[in-house]
Order: sequence, then C-alpha cells, then structure tokens
Amino acid sequence: GVTVFTGRADCPRYAKAELLADHLQANLPHFRVHKITQHPDKWEQWLHDICEKNGWEHTQSPIVWRELLDRGGKGLLLGGVDDFLEYAQRYYGFTPMTLSEEMLDIAEENLQAHIEIEKEEEEIKSLFKPLQVWITSASAPACYQLIPLLANGEVFGMTTEVSIHLFDTEQCKEVLCGIVMEAEDMAFPLLCNISEHTERDEAFIQADIIIVLDDVLLNCEAHSFENYIREVSEICEAYASLIEKNAKSGVRVISSGQTFVNLKATMIMTHGPSIKPENVIAVATSWETAAKATLSRKLHMNVGGVKDVIVWGNITGSNYIDLSHAKLYGYDGALWGPPNFPRPLLNMIYDSEWIHSEFQSAQSSLSSWGRHWVGMLPAHAVATVLRYWYRGSPPGEIISVGVLSKGQFCISEGIVFSMPVMFQNGSWKVMTELEINETTQEVLGCLAHELLQEKLVALKEIKEMQPYGADKITS
Repeated sequence: GVTVFTGRADCPRYAKAELLADHLQANLPHFRVHKITQHPDKWEQWLHDICEKNGWEHTQSPIVWRELLDRGGKGLLLGGVDDFLEYAQRYYGFTPMTLSEEMLDIAEENLQAHIEIEKEEEEIKSLFKPLQVWITSASAPACYQLIPLLANGEVFGMTTEVSIHLFDTEQCKEVLCGIVMEAEDMAFPLLCNISEHTERDEAFIQADIIIVLDDVLLNCEAHSFENYIREVSEICEAYASLIEKNAKSGVRVISSGQTFVNLKATMIMTHGPSIKPENVIAVATSWETAAKATLSRKLHMNVGGVKDVIVWGNITGSNYIDLSHAKLYGYDGALWGPPNFPRPLLNMIYDSEWIHSEFQSAQSSLSSWGRHWVGMLPAHAVATVLRYWYRGSPPGEIISVGVLSKGQFCISEGIVFSMPVMFQNGSWKVMTELEINETTQEVLGCLAHELLQEKLVALKEIKEMQPYGADKITS
C-alpha cells in the first residue's frame, strides 16, 4: 500500500511527519509515500470533504492514512502526527530526532514551495483554457456560417479550444437554441461548448473576443438617417458598458456587418474608455475580396493572385478602392516569372475606361450586393481577420481594416478609418510607409469628413449630414 500525508503547507507538525516519512521511504524498500500539501486558506474545507467522503473523524493538520491497493484502494485512517509516530515506532522502530525550530523552517519552505507550484499550475492551465468568443445579433446568417470556421481549428489553430456564446434578443431565442443544437450535433473536437444568451446583464462574461454583427435596416423613407446613426450609437453604448463590466481586460472586439461598421467600432471605443483602442477593429475584408473577384474575372486569372487592393475610409459608406499598390501573381501574360514575381495590376489592365466605368459601378453597388449576402462572405471575412490577428497575415501582404486614426496619412484623429495594415505577433501595424499622391490625399480628407459627421451625429452634436452610402471612389 501507499501511506498518504496531507496537511497545511505552513504546518510544522506536517513537516515533522514529512521528515519521518522521507526517512522511512529511504530506508525501507517496500515503504511508499505520497505527500499532499494544501494552502492554509483551503485546508479546513478540504479536510472536511475528505473526512465526509471516507467516514473519518479528524480535525487537525496533518492527516495520515494508508491506501490499501490490494483492497480496492480503500483508505485506512492512521490519524495525526502523533498517531503516525507511534505507528512508525511500533512497526519499524524509528523515532524522529528533530528540533522544533527546524520544523518551523521546513513549514515555511513548504508554504513557499506550495505557492510556487500552485502558480505554475495556474499558468499551465491558462494555456489550455478555451477562448471565450461572444457573437452579438447571433441570429444573423453570418453567425450560422461563422461557427464552423471558429470551431474547426482554421482560425485559432488545431490546439486552441473555443467556447462560443450566442447573444441576441429574447425574440430570437428559438433560433439561437436551434443553432446551438446543430453545432453540438456536429461534434467539433475544438468546441468546448456553445450556449445561447438573451439576458443583457450576462453578456460578454469573461469574453476574449466579441464579434459585433448588429445591423440596422436602412429605409430612409421611414426614418431619418440621423435616427439610424443614433440607434447604432445607443446599441454600442450599451455594449461598451457591458464589455467594461464583464469582459476580460484584453478583450478584442470586431465590428462587422452591412451598415455603420466604422461607426460601431468608434462608438464602442468612445463609450468604453477602458477598452484598449488597438483591440477594436472594423472588418473591410468583404469589400476587399469582392473587388479582387471583379478584377480576377476581368483578367481571367485566379483571384488568389490578386493582392494589395486597399479599401480606404468608411467601409460600409463612402470608401475608396485603391488599386495603385495592387499586384498580380501568377498572371498568364507575355512575360513569365517565378511564383513570387509580382506585376503592378494597373500595368496589366490596359482598358483604363473599364476601371472608371464598369469596375467603379460594381464597387458603387457593393452596398446593395451586401443586402443579398447570405452570410458566407461576411463570415469568411471575420474569420480571415481573426486568423491574421492571432496567427499573422501573409508576409508583406496588405490587409485593409478599420482602425482608430492617430493622424496616419494626415487622416483626422479620433475616427475609425479603413487603412492598410499588416498583422504580426498578435497585433497590427498601419503601413505608413506606403506612398500616396495628392489626389488620394484629397479623397481621404473627404472620406474622413463623412466619418467625423457620423460621429458628431451619434454624439448628438449636430443634427444633419449627407445621405448614407455616397458613391464609391476608385483609382
């Protein structure tokens, strides 16, 4: 069998029994010891539970028992330190010769060692804790498409588990329950659990990631544009308060959807001053990939070879599709090169009239396309940005996301503005080294003005502004 010693980590009597046990184990080939220390704050509850479980009566530290393995592991209580000393003297003829001051020193060492071990165990456990992902407006089609991408290892890697929390109104509870049941039936190995929530006070508890999918259905005949902006602001103000109250301090917030994507990110930062600004971004990937798809069809090439198309400005409002830095890889033209050989996109499209007519028209109608997106493209966009954020974007490749402006490219500060970034080591960096011409600079100023107007309306500082979704600008 095995003799088990358990006591308070700071208990000198436990230290005395421990020394004798070590001596017996070193000198007796068949004497085996298992030692367990408990933190002083947890000792009494632990002792109560173990005694209740085994039907023992014992009130002091340490407690010693024998695990009789040949009898199914049933514990035989020996008692406290005095009982063990008597047991050792009677059966083995050993009597400890140790001073009390030495026991106090050993007890102090035991306590420090116990604290260090607990700390190491907590750090190890933290590495295996699942990411807590919250999705708002979770009845939206994009959420349904997003869940498999988050749970199959594609986004966070094959060693990171996730817990997904779906948040929406009470009216959507039945839809959320259906999504939960279907996701559970799919038995994703990395999905620890998935749950539905409709109570506002419990939103974002311990959140690592929050994906905001809320949208407003624009109908300017029914409501004024300013009312829609203020509706968005009120939603984000409520969310910001809950994020500050319930989420983890390093929570990452992603704004997505078809309307007011920049404004949602701006308002969450504005109303949540303790939320780290670098941890709030707006997703422009849907517009970026749609533009790349249009270009690849024109050039009759794989869309994966179209890189570095930049979406500037108000992602779901007036934005600027910038092709001046765009490159083509693997283009089947007169000149051939290795797979990593890039060609400037504008040099390959000889029909400049097409760029300023059909391509611009396609991008201008992108907002109306968005209303017909069934969820696959927005879900892919969110998943892509999260994958880059956690695992890095392709080296040297430009990614467009809405981030808080700090004056880069002479853009007004304090607004979320879509601009070129790259992701590395869990963070992003604006690619300020990119050169832009005077015409582009002028366009960016106009786009920034629209976003400033939206922010002022949201904060009720002005009452009117230009209609939403002005024509896209393309170069």
